[in-house]
Formats: sequence, structure tokens, C-alpha cells
Amino acid sequence: MEVRKGYKQTDIGIIPSDWELMPFKDVSFMKGRIGWQGLNQTEFTDNVDEPFLITGMNFKDGEIRWGEVYHVSEVRYEIAKEIQLKSGDVLMTKDGTIGKILFVDNIPYPYKATLNSHLLVFRPTRNSYFPKYLYYQLLSNFFKDFIDLNKYGTTFFGISQEAVGTYKVILPSLVEQTAIATALSDADALITSLEKLIAKKRLIKQGAMQELLKPREGWVVRRFADITKLITCGLAATPKYVDESVGRPFLSAQNVQDGKVVYDKYKFIPKSLFELITKHNPPKKGDLLYTRVGAGIGEAGVIDFDFEFGIYVSLTLIKTDEKQLFNYFLVQLLNSSKFKFLAKNGQFAGGGVQNLNVQIVREFNIPLPSIDEQIRIATILSDMDAEITTLETKLEKYRKIKLGMMQELLTGKIRLV
Repeated sequence: MEVRKGYKQTDIGIIPSDWELMPFKDVSFMKGRIGWQGLNQTEFTDNVDEPFLITGMNFKDGEIRWGEVYHVSEVRYEIAKEIQLKSGDVLMTKDGTIGKILFVDNIPYPYKATLNSHLLVFRPTRNSYFPKYLYYQLLSNFFKDFIDLNKYGTTFFGISQEAVGTYKVILPSLVEQTAIATALSDADALITSLEKLIAKKRLIKQGAMQELLKPREGWVVRRFADITKLITCGLAATPKYVDESVGRPFLSAQNVQDGKVVYDKYKFIPKSLFELITKHNPPKKGDLLYTRVGAGIGEAGVIDFDFEFGIYVSLTLIKTDEKQLFNYFLVQLLNSSKFKFLAKNGQFAGGGVQNLNVQIVREFNIPLPSIDEQIRIATILSDMDAEITTLETKLEKYRKIKLGMMQELLTGKIRLV
């Protein structure tokens, strides 16, 4: 393949001619705690006046959740001076979940932090790189692929400091590194602001649910089984899956998310089995699906599409008495904190998997206003859901744009200087 002017072919692909590839050990300080140096977990404290002890468990959503970090004594902090953290440090997990990367923007009070033995800290030597640029490069597929090739272990993986030192770092000029890091940081800031807005909207919706779904004068209480025409579970046995061309869609608990039935990422079962399990009570548009197995127990969604499908035992199909119950109101009610609590406390162990007993669901007491009020309440809450969904779609778009930016900027396909 012809390399265009101003670029060169390297071991990792085509990069600009004025960029360098350098072994990580030649451009970076890298240190970790030598074993535990006698440090014992019984020495961890909650004393906020003592230095922090950072672990891989504290890496969450690209930042350190300082409020969840343990502390250690000043004596323990002073034992390993080389791993006393500074603002601008880049951290990496080297055991367990390998290659989780974090940039240390600042260290809150008491302004001191150290590492456990599962982390490495990186700092530039001789001003060889801009730390935030390195952070983004280590988040790239180049480094992820390197980790996969150099990790060791079978069930508990690790990577040695020596191996990390052989990674070839892509180095533009410091000016261009800074420009790349700034552009990606701006993208991160936009993503973070949108994540915070979504979290705020979710809290507002939770507050609205608590207020709007609170029983008031004129509401009546009905037994769940009395306002539903059918509550039944799906196919109990794991079927033999087939190709789409010879099968029919088969949905499971993962297809009910955030109050919606997601007609996506499903498997296919033989037509004969599909016809058998849907012969009497097929799922139809307007029916509800309710999860009863796995981590998402108690999640409800309305089927809002006209497609035929079968369901797995992890789902319960609910058909309601439409004269008494507006389905979208019931979905909001079942997804409220009160009914999520009832669902999680209506579990029994079965084959090592937690299940929601359908008979318990039948006995739920459902507070009901008039149909007109149900529709008004459901409309308000559904509008809030729609706003959140729109923001989530935008967030996903921004995340994809940022990934594209990383691919283009970190390979020099797009130059900023």
C-alpha cells in the first residue's frame, strides 16, 4: 500500500513522518508498590485526616470516587515515597482487570495518596510527553491490544512492569500532544455534562413518580390477579437456537430495559417450538413483559411493536383488564421504588439463580385512580422518559464521536497543528 507524503509505515501502522515511536521505559517513570511492604488490610482506616490508599476498585467511570477510598497511616504513606501520588499522574491496574487507566486531576484533603500493589503510576521523564495525552493513548486500541498480547495467567490475569516498559508510545511534538489532549478533554467535558444532566433528570423523574403514584382520596386498591387477564411465564427449558432464516424471535430478560421492551439482540428458536409456546397466549402489542429472573428482577415494559416472538422463563407476560388499568400506568407503577422493593423481596433461590415467584406477583396490591387519571399520570411520566431517552441517544452519539476522534487524532490522520 502506498504511503502518502508526510507519513511513514511503522510496526503499528501509518503515522506522520515527524512522529516518533519510543519504548515506554525510555520516556516514562513507572513504579508500583513492591508487594504490600508488610501493609495489611486491617490497617485500612476511615480517618479522613490520613493519606488515601488507591486501589483498582476506586477506578469508576474514568475517575476516582474519593469518598469511597480507604486511608492509611502517615507512616505507611512515607514508606514508599516513589508512589506518593501527584496531580497529573497516570495510573494503570496491572492485576485482575488489567489496563484500567485513570488520570489524577487533583488530590483532595489531606492532599496525600498512595497506591496498593495492583497499580502502576506513570510520569514523564525529561518532559518527554504531556501526561493527559498519554492518558488518552493508553485508552486506545493500540494499548488494549498490547495488554492482550502480553498478559499472563489463566483465571487471574496480570502484566509485569517490564512488559509495560516495552510498549511503543506514539509521540508527536509536545505542542501537538497538548492540542490532541485538549480536544479530547473538551469532548470528555461535554460527555460528562450530559451524563450529569441525565442523572439530574432521572432524579427529577424519581421524585415525580413518588408524588404522582402516591395513593390519594378516591383511589382504590385491587389485587394484581384481579386486574390482569393473564400472568404466565415463558419457556422454561433452554431451547436449541437456530438461524434467523429458519426461526422465530425469542426474547429474554435482557430485552426489558428502562421501562421499555427492546426488540433487539435476541436469538431465534425453531418455528415448531415457537408455534407451540405461543399457540394460546402470544405476546401482542400493548401487553406487558415483567422480568422475574436475574439481576434485573422487577423491570417492566410495554410491548409497543407489532412483531411475533416467544419469551423465555426469565419473563412474565401480562395481559390486563383495560377497563380498569392503563398499561403505561402499570409499567410506571411496577418500575417505581416501592414495587422494585417488593419484587426483590419476592425472590426464592432456584438452581443458584434468584427468581421472582409469580404467585407473589399475583398478590401485589395495586393502588388505582380512575382510568383518566392513570392516563394523565402515565403521560407526564412517559414524557419525562422520552426526554431522558433523547438525552441518552445524544450521549451515545457523543461517545461514538469521541471514539472516532481518538482514532483519527492518535494516529495523525487528522492533524491539529
